[in-house]
Amino acid sequence: MTKPKVIVIAGPTASGKTALGVALAKRINGEVISADSMQIYKEMTIGTAKPTFSEMDGIEHHLIDFVQPSERYSVANFKHDAENKIVEILNKNKVPIIVGGTGLYIDSLIYGIEYPDVKYDETYRTELMKIAQTEEGLKELYDKAIEIDYDAMQKISCNDKKRIARILEIYKATGKTKTQLEKESRGADVRYDYKVFAINMEREKLYERINLRVDLMIKNGLIDEVKKILEKYSEFPTAMQGLGYKEVVKFLNGEYSKEEMIAVIKQETRRYAKRQLTWFRKNKSIIWLDGLNDLQDNIEIILEEI
Repeated sequence: MTKPKVIVIAGPTASGKTALGVALAKRINGEVISADSMQIYKEMTIGTAKPTFSEMDGIEHHLIDFVQPSERYSVANFKHDAENKIVEILNKNKVPIIVGGTGLYIDSLIYGIEYPDVKYDETYRTELMKIAQTEEGLKELYDKAIEIDYDAMQKISCNDKKRIARILEIYKATGKTKTQLEKESRGADVRYDYKVFAINMEREKLYERINLRVDLMIKNGLIDEVKKILEKYSEFPTAMQGLGYKEVVKFLNGEYSKEEMIAVIKQETRRYAKRQLTWFRKNKSIIWLDGLNDLQDNIEIILEEI
């Protein structure tokens, strides 16, 4: 029996995934499922570069803006929700198009990775986040995580408190590393015929687009967005550890000047884009698209491949 096709458009931040996903959806009667681990959060719009109503251009988008910043949302949650949305879209006789840059989210679908139902220790998580508040504490956790799961840590920044903590939490809860659990679960039945495309772009041009996007985020009110979230929640929301948000928090706490904050966000976003490209290049079946091509040219390439 032929498996239903699901199209995936991946790639680094600011490479044009949203525009390509929308244009393709209009061409083939599709709907978009976001695979972005930050766009899931409500109230976090500017810093996550959520597509605007205008950018969506009448195309239905799923898994955007539905989780509170204080809530926990795992890759296992994403896999469950995304597969439900795929069924929903197929039942409308439309084409599901996964669009995003979170490699873990995309891999969970295309490799059929099943995540165990782990009961996490919230007290332990609170302890880890408390330790991670200082530079020395974060380095201690980072070193410990490398010792436990070297392979997984190759994809995680030394400043990414959330993902460093997750490596330690998984090991404490299961006695196994994240890498080990993923290897054990791969090979599960993949329900769909995933056609995976990724956007590449000349580095200088990509970095120029990233810098411009950060400038626009500041101009459009990122600092006020962060202030409102911090005022609303009594406890520091986990989502505030996200790229762009944690730097604004440091600015508000007097640790950065405004100029330093902007420079750090740009630098960290460029580093993140580099890690995203490294991640997707490990998948040898990905079909690469040139982000500097005309949009319609890339759509024709996709249509030929599918």
